[in-house]
Amino acid sequence: MIDYTIFYKRQLSVTCAWGPDEKWDLFISAYVPNERTVQVFNKVQATYKWWLLCPEYGYEPSEHPKGEVFHEHAEDEASFIIKFWQVLPGYVAGARICIDITGFIRPYLIFLIRWLLEKGIRKFDALYAEPVQYENRELTEFSGDVVKEVRQVAGFEGVHVPDISKDLVIIGAGYEDHLISHVAENKAKATKLQLIGFPSLRADMYQENVLRARRAEESLSGSVKDELHSFFAPANDPFVAATELSRVVNDWKSRKGLTNLYLCPLSTKAHVLGFTLFYLTECRNTATSIIFPFEERYSRNTSKGVARIWKYTVELPAT
Repeated sequence: MIDYTIFYKRQLSVTCAWGPDEKWDLFISAYVPNERTVQVFNKVQATYKWWLLCPEYGYEPSEHPKGEVFHEHAEDEASFIIKFWQVLPGYVAGARICIDITGFIRPYLIFLIRWLLEKGIRKFDALYAEPVQYENRELTEFSGDVVKEVRQVAGFEGVHVPDISKDLVIIGAGYEDHLISHVAENKAKATKLQLIGFPSLRADMYQENVLRARRAEESLSGSVKDELHSFFAPANDPFVAATELSRVVNDWKSRKGLTNLYLCPLSTKAHVLGFTLFYLTECRNTATSIIFPFEERYSRNTSKGVARIWKYTVELPAT
């Protein structure tokens, strides 16, 4: 087990100006039209600031924000991030980089972090803005109804073995119960564990999260429900999430054995960062994949207000 909580995090002011430590050479944010991304983008001091417009949000040219914008059709998350990287000037090497993870569609964020590692970038800062509340509380829809496929995220394909007798799926359980169901059904014979955000971002969000997760359980067969267990990490802390993943996976291996491991982060972007850090540090070149239920469209504006802003200093392992 690795203790990722040694990494640095701090809360930034929502209303006041930030200090000299919060200045960067390159700032990257995925655009969604709400306070959580726009307010942070405007507060950040950086030499170069870029908006990424993920294709699944379906923006028209008239809807583009002001500033440097990258918006291009791509086959998948890897192609999109690589194309974006190619338009950047030569200031990336040695630059202080900050990424606002708040508005990203999850696979794009996961691959971007992998790409930083591949390009030799070992350290970056990540920002995450918590909402005051989600638009329709537990009824908020973050994506469409149609899942195109459940597949591995590019760059996170494991070296899997034919034996599936002790397969394990760990799902970062968020509000999207239909996505949880698709993943569980895709790995029907595997044991399932849920990582739930607790403490939650707001007091009422834990109850909302549990209500949505229970919908997914009810859509599964009884044999799968009996195997569905939960463990917890704060919804705004990627480092505790990564530490808990490390603890649970290593304990599971020693007690029950493990053939193939599948990780599926469907909860907060802070948890997505934790899943990605755990994979890149402990799971590369093993029978472990990050999988995701991909959809054609995702909702742009799902929250109201900015409650808190977090800064995480992420240190990636050696390649």
